[in-house]
Formats: sequence, structure tokens, C-alpha cells
Amino acid sequence: MKCRDLMSNGWGQYLRWQLIAIWMCAIAMTPVAVAQGSTEYLLSQKQETQVQKAKLTAVMAWHGSSPWINAVTLGAKKEFQRLGIELLAVTEAHYDPVKQISDLETLAVLQPDIVLSLSIDGLSSKPSYLRLSKAGSQLVLLSNPIIGFNHGADYAGLVGVDIEGMGQAAAKLLAQAIVARGEVGMIYHDADYYITNQRDDAFVQALKQYSEIQLSVKKGFVKKSQTAQLTAAMIIQNPSIKAIYVSWDAAAEGVIEALRIANRKDIKVITHDLGTNNLIDMALHGSMYGTVSDRPFEIGTRMARIGASAAIGVATPKYTQVSYNLVTRQNIEASWHLAFQTPLPVILQTALTQSPSVSSLFDRGDDVQ
Repeated sequence: MKCRDLMSNGWGQYLRWQLIAIWMCAIAMTPVAVAQGSTEYLLSQKQETQVQKAKLTAVMAWHGSSPWINAVTLGAKKEFQRLGIELLAVTEAHYDPVKQISDLETLAVLQPDIVLSLSIDGLSSKPSYLRLSKAGSQLVLLSNPIIGFNHGADYAGLVGVDIEGMGQAAAKLLAQAIVARGEVGMIYHDADYYITNQRDDAFVQALKQYSEIQLSVKKGFVKKSQTAQLTAAMIIQNPSIKAIYVSWDAAAEGVIEALRIANRKDIKVITHDLGTNNLIDMALHGSMYGTVSDRPFEIGTRMARIGASAAIGVATPKYTQVSYNLVTRQNIEASWHLAFQTPLPVILQTALTQSPSVSSLFDRGDDVQ
């Protein structure tokens, strides 16, 4: 999953331990669906008919707003529509636990059959979620479990992504970019946030399998605005590096800009998530070589389907993982569709039609194969 800037004040430490529970669940049990070749969670035709006849209602209580969460919402909406489930309301809490509690209390008045949500702070919001589940709502959680909740009684299921697998995939992309040889740098998220910490650590561990790649320099950041300056210093102090790994897409924008200013067209960048600016750079044969993307639309679809199953009394999985994919210039359009289920933005379509000679007008470099 992408970093959503949930790190603020005292919530970081608590969120870290909440998210560790996901990792423990994934290791301790055999999940119904796992990333990379996972089995799709489906309803039978008979079950779909039951759902449609039940005239169910649903709500969504999100932690914040972003293109990523918009894609989750769209996936859930379309699945609800397909199953004849009425969507009553969608709220977003601006990453404020107090606002989310208020949202949950408001949504409870609607008496929904299904609730999809990512809890910002499971401790403070737990009573509000319990009130919904005790009233008969089927709760499906995204990424962040609520400690002490019992599967099948307090919640119907939790849907997440393979964090470790994404870190390993990033290492594979980096090796691909430099033909598995040379010095590389890393600009990592130096804050106490489980998702990015685990993904970054998985990248470092996976890189060790490439004996001719040396991780020569690591620099940490807390705010994404710091990455341009860190990159400028990194390439001055370590001019021989061939690639840089960055924790997530928005933070990588500063890295790309610093490389452009320094005219280091030879250094390739690897990151996570899909952002238009960096994909344009990738399409124009720039420094951005590859990224690892999860599938938010599919996450929303899966959550809606699990909620619908639980609402008609069907047993549901405790935890499922949704797949990710490795993105390079060759599969930008297909990857965008997998993630968002929307057409590729026109500006990206245009960039992909440009030849390497035209892309040089934008001060970009060529791909290292």
C-alpha cells in the first residue's frame, strides 16, 4: 500500500503496532488469496442472486482522500452496483481520528448492512465500529486491523497488500535497470511507519541476492520535500551510483528533478505506486525506470464482495491480499488500467507516443537496458 501521510504527532507509534498485526496475520495463517497469482474471491451465481434479492445497503468510512482511495471507492461502488447494493454514503476523515469517530456515529444512524473502512486509530474508534457491528452491519477493513476484534463477530474480513513482496519486486526492478551490476543508492522513509519501513527493509534484504550490486549510500527523509536536496548531495558524494531506490512515488518526484538539474540522465530511479508526473518521465525515456504498483480498484471490489457475502451469511476469509505488478515503460497503460480501471490520462498517452529523439527535448535520458 502507498504511504498516506498518516504520520502525525502521537499517532505514529500506535499505528505502527496496529499495522504489525497485519504482518503477523499474514504469516500465522494461510490466506485465502495471496499476491502474485492469488485466487480471486468470488460469489457463486446463487449467492449473487441472494445478495440482489436482499436489497442491501452500504457505506464507506475512509481515513482520507487521494487518487488511491478514490480508486478503492470506485472499485467498491461498481461491485455494489453490480450486486444491486445501494450505497448510502461515503465519508473521509482528513486523517483525523476524532473526525472519523464522528463520521462513524453519523453513518450508524443509516443502519447500513455493510461498512467498508480504514481505521485511523483503532483504539479510539473501536467503540464506534463495535456499535455498528453489534447493530448488524458487516464491517470490512482495509489494511489496518483493530486489535481485539474477533473475525466473524466484530468484522467480516480485512483486505491488504503484500508489503514484503512489493519491496522484493522493487529490488528486482533495480537489478533489471542496471543489469544487476554496480553501485546504487537508497532514499528511504526515516519515520516510524510500518508500511514503508517494512517495504524498504524487504527491498534491502532482496538486494543482497545480487552479488554484483553494492548499496553504497542510504539517506533518510521524513518529509517528501527533502528528497531533492538529499539526491543532490548523494550524487555529488557518490558520483558512480547507477540507480536510486525511493520509498514511494511522490517522494521520488524530487529525486527525478534533482537528477534532471544535475544532468545525470544515466541514473535510474525505482519506487512504489503510480503517479502521473513520474510516469510521464518514464514514458519519455527519463530517469524513472520502474515502479511497483498495487491494485486499489481490485481492493475496493474485494472489500465490497466480502461485505456482501457476510451480509447473506456466507463465511468470509479473515485476511486476503491483493496482487501487485511491476511497471516499466512497456506496460504503463496496462498497469494503470489494473490499478485504477480508468483510461490512461491523455498526457500520458501522448508521452508514450514520443520517440527517444523527441523526448530529449524535455531534457530526459534514455533507458538503461
